[in-house]
Amino acid sequence: MTMTGGASEFTASLTPAERVARGREARRRVPRSGHAGYEPARGRPDPIDVLERQSADREADLVPIRYGRMLESPFRFYRGAAAIMAADLAALPRTGLGVQLCGDAHPLNFRLLASPERRLVFDVNDFDETLTGPFEWDVKRLAAGLVTAARANGFSAREQNRAVRACVGAYRARMRDLADMRTLDVWYAQDDAGWIRELLASSADREVRRRAARAAARARTRTHLRAYEKLTRVTDRGRRIAPDPPLIVPLDRLAAGHPAAVGREELLRGLLEGYARTLPPERRHLLRHYRLVDMARKVVGVGSVGTRCWVLLLLGKDDDDPLLLQAKEAQESVLAAHTDAERYGNQGRRVVTGQRLMQTTGDIFLGWTRVTGLDGRDRDFYVRQLWDWKGVARPETMGPDLFSLFGRLCGACLARAHARSGDPLAIAAYLGGGDRFDRALAEFAQVYADRNERDFEALGAAWRSGRITAER
Repeated sequence: MTMTGGASEFTASLTPAERVARGREARRRVPRSGHAGYEPARGRPDPIDVLERQSADREADLVPIRYGRMLESPFRFYRGAAAIMAADLAALPRTGLGVQLCGDAHPLNFRLLASPERRLVFDVNDFDETLTGPFEWDVKRLAAGLVTAARANGFSAREQNRAVRACVGAYRARMRDLADMRTLDVWYAQDDAGWIRELLASSADREVRRRAARAAARARTRTHLRAYEKLTRVTDRGRRIAPDPPLIVPLDRLAAGHPAAVGREELLRGLLEGYARTLPPERRHLLRHYRLVDMARKVVGVGSVGTRCWVLLLLGKDDDDPLLLQAKEAQESVLAAHTDAERYGNQGRRVVTGQRLMQTTGDIFLGWTRVTGLDGRDRDFYVRQLWDWKGVARPETMGPDLFSLFGRLCGACLARAHARSGDPLAIAAYLGGGDRFDRALAEFAQVYADRNERDFEALGAAWRSGRITAER
């Protein structure tokens, strides 16, 4: 019996001993030390070709912004290069121990979030590329991302490796702990403030603890009301989204100079109606208390720039009762070409399903829909609240000790997310009690970070030659 395309197997019919044996058998086929290093496969696709294929179905006037952001640094390039790394990972030996993958588990996709009960939790945040696949793909993307970010900070190779080994060691230790837990306890496990305090207690650095507490306090201020104040202004029609072109363009302004925008208002109102049908009945009822008053195109992230993304402003009883939703286009996962995972009929549903599998707590307004005829074709979207106690990590401000602690947080969190959909017994058996996998991943991360820097240089050469246009 298979789960979402066969990347991960249900284990109910297997005994614990058989599940452990699966992990040890995977170790025989793909030794843990075999994850060290990286050699480009013969016929590796040109990285610029990969990016250009992605850009072909994006909003053409935004693609130069995407390239401009990726040209800022190797780490920014890495954030936009998930498709390149997916092809590279697919060419490597696989353990066959499947989980629901984030698909883009770089360090900035871990952050503080609000649970529906208004508790602060640490979790994976971005699921645009989520799909089932071998657990090590996420761990490798996270490890190489840590090295790339650490290099941007000027850390030594020793400090870079320390952060990776802290991260992977935490993943391995957490997975072993989860393997000993009851199934429901694994599902209910949360990385909340108490869990974070326990990890912080291991640090004797008072400054580390102070900054972590400040980050938590700051996350609690990033509410939908603060987003409302920042993104809107008072007009003669009441509160409306404030333009900040080209990053935020209200629909009426886009329509004025954009022939393709004709009919978008009707399409986007249809988006909201279709999305509401995917919510549970009680949340659909809650949404009916709001009315849609404004919409704007918004540029988000690095890798996502150019995909269609809209901010929807809804109001309840008055202008002081807002709800801001973000409707983001969901295209096919960059992993899809490299796995036998289930092909979803709606990519927005794929994103929502992956998020619900990996996160212990989720946005109450999370849903999906399809818009027919938007920019000449049917397009899938997922919808969520814009800002809800989100605390974004700032690795560029971290010293080596805090950065290693952040790596531990990310590694342990990823293990918990993987254990919900995969088999923690098998993965723990594969990883074992020693640090062989940790050391191998540290080596891989260094070599792949070198590869990323060469790809970054190739993008710069493409820009200088005029092959691509970038808005820097």
